[in-house]
Amino acid sequence: MTSPSADPIEFTSGGVRIRGDKYPAADETGVALLLHGGGQTRHSWRRTAVTLAEHGWTTVNLDARGHGDSEWADDGDYSMDAFVGDIATLVDQLGQKPVLIGASMGGLSALLAVGEGRVPARGMVLVDVVPRIEPEGSQRIQTFMTSHPDGFATLEEVADAVASYNPHRPRPTNLEGLKKNVRLHEDGRWHWHWDPAFLDFGDEPSRALREQRFIAAAAQVTVPTLVVRGGESDVVSVGGVQALLDVLPSAQEVVVPKAGHMIAGDDNSVFGAQLITFLDELA
Repeated sequence: MTSPSADPIEFTSGGVRIRGDKYPAADETGVALLLHGGGQTRHSWRRTAVTLAEHGWTTVNLDARGHGDSEWADDGDYSMDAFVGDIATLVDQLGQKPVLIGASMGGLSALLAVGEGRVPARGMVLVDVVPRIEPEGSQRIQTFMTSHPDGFATLEEVADAVASYNPHRPRPTNLEGLKKNVRLHEDGRWHWHWDPAFLDFGDEPSRALREQRFIAAAAQVTVPTLVVRGGESDVVSVGGVQALLDVLPSAQEVVVPKAGHMIAGDDNSVFGAQLITFLDELA
């Protein structure tokens, strides 16, 4: 069977041009919207997008504002409300209820979009993210994202940085794939494929308020929800998942045992199988 090919899409939301790929399903069961994590691009979802399209789900795979091929926000607005607004704009154009599948930042955006009634959805999948994440894991992500403000001299240095953050994942032998996550700037150095203004993570009081907002949104979710936790994740704990289930008891939880926070990249075959099982139940 020939793998589904991607059609480029773009739309404007809040004055920012958002770009992505659409993988049409030959015999459509529904529509799925893939939302990547902070500092990633749509390419982290590519294999998942192909798998979903092969199983009857037309899949839209976006670069979030300030990431990948989407435009940077001139006003520096990378708030959760801005990301939710982008989702709402797209879903309004789609004209049907999608299943929102979000990892990390993308999952939190989906949670607010659905729980606060901003987006009509058929279902939701939260990939290694819950309202109450572990501060150590969160800090490790922030340290990684802010540790090379001057970029990298070579792709070898990029590979070293990625391997240091994900020591359990094999270091890539073909460095060309890294070009999906970095850009060669005029200074001759490789820089991450996101707007540095995105790295304003906020202070402790603002993070606490956001957590309360996420919990309140979760309590209002009525659509079928799947929570996928990486068994080796330092961002989402058993207790963090339980705190979500306390306010959203109808949600299902599955664990991908050998995956860390980047579940789709760490063990895509197991993750894909769990995802298809959930979507088949919806269908």
